[in-house]
Amino acid sequence: MEAALAEVEAQEAQEEAAEVQPAEGFKAGKTQKAQNAGKAKEKQPMEKKVFRNILPTTLINVHPFRDLRQAWTKGNALRSLSTTLRERDENLEGPCALGCIVSLCCQRFNNIGCFMIFYCILLLSQGIIFGLVDLSIDHFQKDYHLKAIESLLISLTYDISSCLVAIFIAYYGGRGNRPRWIAVSSILIGMGSLLFSYPYITGGDYQLKTEIEDICQATKVISTCQDALPSFQSKYTSFFVFGQIVQGIAGIPLYILGITFVDDSVDRYSSGTYLGLGEASTMTGYALGIAIGAPQVQASVNSTSLNKAKLREDSTHWLWTWWIDFLLAGFIAWTTLIPLSCFPHNMPGTAKLKAEKRNQPNWPDTRLEHLEFGTSIKDLHSAVWILMKNQVFVCLALSRATEYLLIIGVSEFLPKYIENQYELTPTVATTLAGLVLLPGGAIGQLLGGVIISKLEMSCKAIMRFVMATSAITLILLVFIVFVRCETVQLAGITENYDGTGQLGNLTAPCNSQCECSSSFYSSICGRDNVEYFSPCFAGCTDAKIFDSERLYYNCACITKGLSTQDDQGDFNDAESGKCDAKCYTLPLFISFIFSTIVFAGFSGIPGIVAILRIVSEEQHSLALGVAFVILRIFGTIPGPVIFKMVGESSCTFRDTGTCGRAGSCWIYNKTKMAYLLVGICFLCKGLTIFFTAVALCIHSRPTKKNSNMLSAPDDSKRERKGRS
Repeated sequence: MEAALAEVEAQEAQEEAAEVQPAEGFKAGKTQKAQNAGKAKEKQPMEKKVFRNILPTTLINVHPFRDLRQAWTKGNALRSLSTTLRERDENLEGPCALGCIVSLCCQRFNNIGCFMIFYCILLLSQGIIFGLVDLSIDHFQKDYHLKAIESLLISLTYDISSCLVAIFIAYYGGRGNRPRWIAVSSILIGMGSLLFSYPYITGGDYQLKTEIEDICQATKVISTCQDALPSFQSKYTSFFVFGQIVQGIAGIPLYILGITFVDDSVDRYSSGTYLGLGEASTMTGYALGIAIGAPQVQASVNSTSLNKAKLREDSTHWLWTWWIDFLLAGFIAWTTLIPLSCFPHNMPGTAKLKAEKRNQPNWPDTRLEHLEFGTSIKDLHSAVWILMKNQVFVCLALSRATEYLLIIGVSEFLPKYIENQYELTPTVATTLAGLVLLPGGAIGQLLGGVIISKLEMSCKAIMRFVMATSAITLILLVFIVFVRCETVQLAGITENYDGTGQLGNLTAPCNSQCECSSSFYSSICGRDNVEYFSPCFAGCTDAKIFDSERLYYNCACITKGLSTQDDQGDFNDAESGKCDAKCYTLPLFISFIFSTIVFAGFSGIPGIVAILRIVSEEQHSLALGVAFVILRIFGTIPGPVIFKMVGESSCTFRDTGTCGRAGSCWIYNKTKMAYLLVGICFLCKGLTIFFTAVALCIHSRPTKKNSNMLSAPDDSKRERKGRS
């Protein structure tokens, strides 16, 4: 043993002597050798000296000690890198100022709390615009009977435009002053609102020139499809398309750069609460937009000749109301322009918060922190490629896409489902759906962020939380299938006019002489408790208004049931509106669907936080941009097309349309709709659980959880050399 130690010491002495040995053929004096030896010792790294004082070189070359030495070297490098990054972040912290104008009294507002106030106001304003636009498009489609491709063009322009610019804004905007990028969003949101309002300012009376008396033997339909109609239609379509493009571009700094700015300005376990407040603000704004625009569209649904006549008289007031609504939302967005422009690149204290996050365990691979990407397209491609090699990130992004598929599916199905299942008017059904979807979604998003913040969940815990809440959602969905109502008898669809007609044909001997049109749906309920498509198809020849209700008399197709007498001594046969479904499960259904949406919303904010946790700090903005593109490509862009096609598959009766346009579906198969609604939600949540479980499995690998991000080629070569 002593001999071995002596041999090791002798070998070490020879290596030290070799390091200061002059070149062959060169003879140096003692003084020169001493100088060379001193210079060589100065060039040696500090960790090398420490290791040589502790362990011999031969033992250091043994595998365990070599790893220890590499860890020591890497630790010093990371500590140096952390110091450099903190100094850089401190240099980006600045005062609250508008350009070169700095006011001392404004510095008290230079904090994340004040930023969140203006940020949420801006999100609220765009949410209001979203609600008004969706309501306006739906109303316009009913009045003009737009083709499906035209309606989808207006609706999907926002998603397509935002998808095209998301990566570029995320990459270049994340390197600049993010609050000022958000201030630019406020300008664009206001401009988009002006584009939406312009057709209503210059449109005049755009209502469909139709006069209809909906009783038998007096049916007169004058639908001229005048030249003014296509003129307003083209103007409306073009300006709404441009408005959607502007709104799509404006949304990227809001939903990407705003999220990363908030995440950098708060500690690690508080970002969920702040992001939940932002998401809840958007959904609250959408609800306000629906509430503001609802009075303008109530008269156009299932309207009779009296309602249309009144609507034409008040069309000027109606158009000005839309114009004022859009301008109000744009003005709210513009009020945040100056305050958001005053915030610095980083909030005071951001450098300290970032340094604390880097020192916490389970932080993303710090080898990527020192990478500096330029501004060229090649650098952008390299940065995106690094993200796409991160399998955990890709799985979490796909999980978010399936979540948005669920939101789209429910938004598309729920109003029609409530209307047909519980025999409600479209206005009431849409209102109930909004009261369920919007508060439930906002509460779910907010609670999801608060829960992961209060419990200080790690990245793995967040993924388990998403899977658990999604599983609860699936359980609640199963109960919804059993909360259904019996189908109401509808003449010509589910009832054959008491044996005198045929199923699938609205015309029967009792109304054959009326020459009724199926282009105008105005349901009535007869005293025989059978619902008719319109008074004409019920064979009614007289009508009058009684106690603000429209009653119908002398209906040839209605022969059963008790007739009530009005004050004038006439016995009415039917009244406008749908028949009572005699189904009392609506409160139970609302409670189940509300709970389902709340638990489904729990996955929103945790999904964003998980993405921010598994990528390096320098890639936060770009990661959200790439995830945004994945969400659009696999979620919001194909979603409306797919679910509209699936929903139309449950259609039982479609009208003939007007002016050569496709007709709308008025009656759906209730049972098929129930299974479709639950099936779509079940599929989307099942995919969410699957992708999150895959991400958790990959992230839990002990040694290869970062191998998909970037591997230093020198390390891999050194490792292969060590094995050999």
